[in-house]
Amino acid sequence: MSDRQRWTLDQAAEWTERLSHVRGCNYLPRTCVNPTQMWQDPAAHPIDQELAWAAEIGLNSLRVFMSYAVYVEDPGAYVYRMERFLEACANHQLSVLFVLFDDCWGPEPLTGPQPAPIPGVHNSRWTACPGQTLKAEQHWPELAHYVRDLVYYFSRDQRIIGWDLFNEAQPASRPLVEAAFRWAREAAPMQPLTACWQADDLSDVISFHCYLDTDTPAFARDSDQALSHGRPVLCTECLARTQNNHLAAILPHYVERGIGWYVWGLVSGASQTRFPWGCPVGGPEPYQWFHDLLYPDGRPYDANEIALIRAAAER
Repeated sequence: MSDRQRWTLDQAAEWTERLSHVRGCNYLPRTCVNPTQMWQDPAAHPIDQELAWAAEIGLNSLRVFMSYAVYVEDPGAYVYRMERFLEACANHQLSVLFVLFDDCWGPEPLTGPQPAPIPGVHNSRWTACPGQTLKAEQHWPELAHYVRDLVYYFSRDQRIIGWDLFNEAQPASRPLVEAAFRWAREAAPMQPLTACWQADDLSDVISFHCYLDTDTPAFARDSDQALSHGRPVLCTECLARTQNNHLAAILPHYVERGIGWYVWGLVSGASQTRFPWGCPVGGPEPYQWFHDLLYPDGRPYDANEIALIRAAAER
């Protein structure tokens, strides 16, 4: 079989057997408004402290978004920063799922000092990757180099459990999603490839997002649909408390079905994802947090949630 083909079901099953059950979070330092700010200078942020907190509460993996805008300014320096980040994660027994492209939120990322958060607004300074302009096909040679470079360099790195090539790709992005899978497969990585939207037919392991009310039939249907492909499954985003999407229902459901999971948010901070979607500018602190597990000083937002995570870690 060619290394440039999608994994067989047997290969995907072997990957699952090599892993403990994935218990993770989407990670951005509490001092950062977006991945650009994180990757411009990781040493400026309390990353090691937060990784220690993640491990202490029972997590074993991080989903981490890349910044193409930072990469193109100095690819060598960017790879060095990734190496140092992976070292820090390994020191805390945390694996990493890197996200290379993203269609969410602000369309055009810019390097340099990032603007302050907009008061009260969920994820107010997040930007897409590579950005709407650079998704145009004339820029694909540069994007191909980005994908091949990073995936090839880390293609045998056991600290990385997979490559999430495209976060929440819109339908118009399907051609770029397909191209990203081709470029990544050319690097012949030992890790699986996935993308949560527009890519169930391309992914080695299936990933999906679930912010559904856990008391509705749609919640179970969502995971059943992902499992129907016969491949390992990761829910790479979940936990939306104000939508009745709670860990007390999510974790038992996913653990029973062998689905790995990543909640959105570790430490509440500059991304302001404790606020719900659509919260007005300048709104008051939310009575109930939307995302995130920990206060900025490391205290749990909800001790019962942390107990559930630790219990999942002991299974």
